[in-house]
Amino acid sequence: MTRQLFVTTALPYANAAFHIGHMMEYIQADIWVRYQRMQEENGQPRVVHFVGADDTHGTPIMIAAEKEGVTPQEFVAKIAAGRAQYLDGFHIAFDNWYSTDSPENVDLSQGIYRRLRDAGLIYTKTVDRFYDTAKGMFLADRNIKGECPVCHSKDQYGDNCEVCGAAYQPTELINPYSVFTGSTPILKPSEQYFFKLSDPRCFQFLKEWLNTPGRLQPEMVNKVSEWLGENGEKLADWDISRDAPYFGIPIPDAPGKFFYVWLDAPVGYLASLKNYFEKKGLDYDAFLNDPSTEQVHFIGKDIVSFHLLFWPAMLEFSGHPVIDKLKVNVHGHLTVNNEKMSKSRGTGISPLRYLELGMNPEWLRYYLAFKLNSKVEDLDFTGEDFVARVNSDLIGKYVNIASRCAGFIAKKFDGKLAPALSATAREWIARALNGEQGERQAAIAASYEAREFGRALREIMEVADVANRYVDENKPWLLAKDETKTAELHEVCTTALILFRQLTVMLSPVLPHVAARVREFLGDAAYSWEDTKGERVHAGMLGRTIGAYSHLMQRVDARMIDDLFDKPAQIAAAAAAPAPAAPSGDASDIEELAPEISIDDFTRIDLRVAKIVNCEHVEGSSKLLRLTLDAGEGRTRNVFSGIKSAYQPEQLIGKLTVMVANLAPRKMKFGVSEGMVLCASAKDEKTHPGLYLLEPVSGAQPGMRIR
Repeated sequence: MTRQLFVTTALPYANAAFHIGHMMEYIQADIWVRYQRMQEENGQPRVVHFVGADDTHGTPIMIAAEKEGVTPQEFVAKIAAGRAQYLDGFHIAFDNWYSTDSPENVDLSQGIYRRLRDAGLIYTKTVDRFYDTAKGMFLADRNIKGECPVCHSKDQYGDNCEVCGAAYQPTELINPYSVFTGSTPILKPSEQYFFKLSDPRCFQFLKEWLNTPGRLQPEMVNKVSEWLGENGEKLADWDISRDAPYFGIPIPDAPGKFFYVWLDAPVGYLASLKNYFEKKGLDYDAFLNDPSTEQVHFIGKDIVSFHLLFWPAMLEFSGHPVIDKLKVNVHGHLTVNNEKMSKSRGTGISPLRYLELGMNPEWLRYYLAFKLNSKVEDLDFTGEDFVARVNSDLIGKYVNIASRCAGFIAKKFDGKLAPALSATAREWIARALNGEQGERQAAIAASYEAREFGRALREIMEVADVANRYVDENKPWLLAKDETKTAELHEVCTTALILFRQLTVMLSPVLPHVAARVREFLGDAAYSWEDTKGERVHAGMLGRTIGAYSHLMQRVDARMIDDLFDKPAQIAAAAAAPAPAAPSGDASDIEELAPEISIDDFTRIDLRVAKIVNCEHVEGSSKLLRLTLDAGEGRTRNVFSGIKSAYQPEQLIGKLTVMVANLAPRKMKFGVSEGMVLCASAKDEKTHPGLYLLEPVSGAQPGMRIR
């Protein structure tokens, strides 16, 4: 049967930039997807659809948008506009990135709800819900914190504990408080809609579904089974409604009621797939009903209660075909030096800072992959280990092979590989590619398939060890000095590059950018896993003319690691500053006032209203947009601005903004910048993302001076 895959990851909540935990999950899924796409089905690459989306609904986003004076949709759009720099930066190749605030998600979520209602699994009852009297609104689960009623961890949310994973009702929290005001909420009656998870049908289904072989890791089967109880007595009904005001999907036939975000968020996986299929002209229903289709989902261990209890039950009793095809891969958390990541302790890693420091994204892809396995284990990042692992494996073992041999092929043989190999050379290739259990490629393939990435990479590095031993023993640098050894030199370098190509094929799911450069260097087409088998190991390589070699990867400079983390001393100094008289949740975001100036200082700055007549991306820059500004001078100005993370060019064209008109022109790598546009931001843009271009009110004209 031809295998068809639909791969998803947990949806990030659209109230902040990506953090390093998101990157770990997306890199893990991306590696698995790239491996699957190297497989052939009937001579063609396997069909794999890799989709994601922003989780956009809920009270936190509504409140955040309110603070900024924008609609929730505008707030979410701003966050979404910054996603690409992370995904592209770490070579994460989603086919589609979408939003749960979409027509497809409304249609699918409401359809699932109606079918659950028709199945007799939806009912209403009046319950006491937490109400913040200071804020004047009912509190969603994530707007309440308190002590977990199960493990007694502090500061846990009102829906589930991030420490022990238990799910519960907000009213079960010990010492609850509002995240908005810090006050103790009161209980207030409200009619709510419930999904009857306690129904015996749900227990019977979940027990069978969880224990289906291949569905879930054994340790997760055991953990979730504990939440079921012997006969389902531990399953509690699920409150799926929220009261207005609320940013979410309306419940059909229930004015003023909206779906709880965790009902529509998992449906977002399907909505993104449907949106992608509509763009591509593919048949969404036929794909989901095809027996060969599988959904493979990657999530962290802190949200398994939603994905392994509520979500499967929703799919099953709404008659959704994907339920029989769903497999869930749960992973642990990313820690730093065996501690939970914490900015205050200097153990927080910003993925954007990583990229801004010029650190190679494939260093991180390799390091995380080397530590990842199929178990639900935390993965620890250690700076010294990171430097040692990358420099030893990728530079010392892998890249080293090509850098030591490719130059001789170019200088001595006009870039042409040897037309044939001796029996001895072929024996070395076989020795490298065959381990104690037979062909290494089969073992490596099995490890990739099982998400045992660390095991796969260790096996690949064993191939690299044999290849380097072959080069060391034959010493091409000495052969090149002896004119009688020219044929031997040709064979040794050709053999080494054949093994280098094999290593690249097997590493390409982890190092896609390097693999693309190697393909260009060697003159290869897209790699298939079939290239690691039989005669395809040598096919087309012997006698081939290859391109000029350029260095593929630099070593990690250990000093970069110091710059990667927040400095605890700086944070402690900031914390020691006098606290404001009236504490505010936003006080830490506001930058201190600059030194006092005179009115004469201010009048020297010529601020003008300018119209953005054009805006475009700057090729080769991850930060800049090129603005063409009309400041009423009878000509336009070219201005470069580092606002790419916050805006797409089409958002800005036609808008008015404020420009520093008498700033001296600045010659940059990409051209001359003839001014500066003004923006507002928080003190620390990395931890409090948000960049706002100043816009004069309607009626202002280009060229007007700001006084």
